[in-house]
Amino acid sequence: MTQQSAAPQSDPGAEAFQPPHSEPHAPALGPDAAKSSQAEVDAEIAAQHADYDEAAAAGGAPEVQPRVDFAPYRSSILRHPTKSLHHADPETIELHSPAFGHRDVGALESDLTIQANGEPIGERIRIRGRVLDGDGRPVRNQLIEVWQANAAGRYIHKRDQHPAPIDPNFTGVGRAMTGPDGEYEFLTIKPGPYPWKNHFNAWRPAHVHFSLFGTDFTQRMITQMYFPGDPLFALDPIYQSIRDQRARDRLIAQYDHEVSEHEWLLGYRWDIVLTGSGRTWTEGDDDE
Repeated sequence: MTQQSAAPQSDPGAEAFQPPHSEPHAPALGPDAAKSSQAEVDAEIAAQHADYDEAAAAGGAPEVQPRVDFAPYRSSILRHPTKSLHHADPETIELHSPAFGHRDVGALESDLTIQANGEPIGERIRIRGRVLDGDGRPVRNQLIEVWQANAAGRYIHKRDQHPAPIDPNFTGVGRAMTGPDGEYEFLTIKPGPYPWKNHFNAWRPAHVHFSLFGTDFTQRMITQMYFPGDPLFALDPIYQSIRDQRARDRLIAQYDHEVSEHEWLLGYRWDIVLTGSGRTWTEGDDDE
């Protein structure tokens, strides 16, 4: 995220209009501005992948989950666990955890485009898929929550300081229960990319956060879904922290013309696999 700068003040003493300078504006760097360049981060990512490719060629096991201390992802160095996990009694934890059922989730909560009195701004999309186990069996009655930025790349959260407009008709939050065949569906607006402070001029690819709760709160898993063809994939250290290309590809939804709706919206399909070698990356194994 970036800090929101104050709007420029007009000069009441100006005698004539001055056209804007033709050169790109260079933002002022504050004391917390990231010093690394995109080229430096790209070089670090390339070195990480080269090491992985060499190890894989020598017979090493594939790394389908992200590294928790992936250096190009700057905050992971400070935030990743450095000590052994503290084991707790799961039954004690569950006493303080919410429980969910069919009666708790309304049928319209999966439609993020009808949460206000007006229409949200942006490209309407439908995301449809299934939640599966490692053997391809459907996972029924699974609570799925999603949250995302709006079409301008801004979250409704008050701590988001990206100077992009807030859409009063879009919260970016929805939830649904999987059906008998593990199926789910969300109607929403395609999110925009947004800047963050990992390094200078860093941008995150457009994505939607997914949370799956399992049978109880202690089984909660969080992941991210991306859109095909995003030019920011190669530049994003969070996406690139998964060093196996096939595992990264599993985070990308596929356009599905059958999911699209005539003269109304485009459709994407994305299945979530919870276990096995084809498992979808989840943030419970990582960091953010």
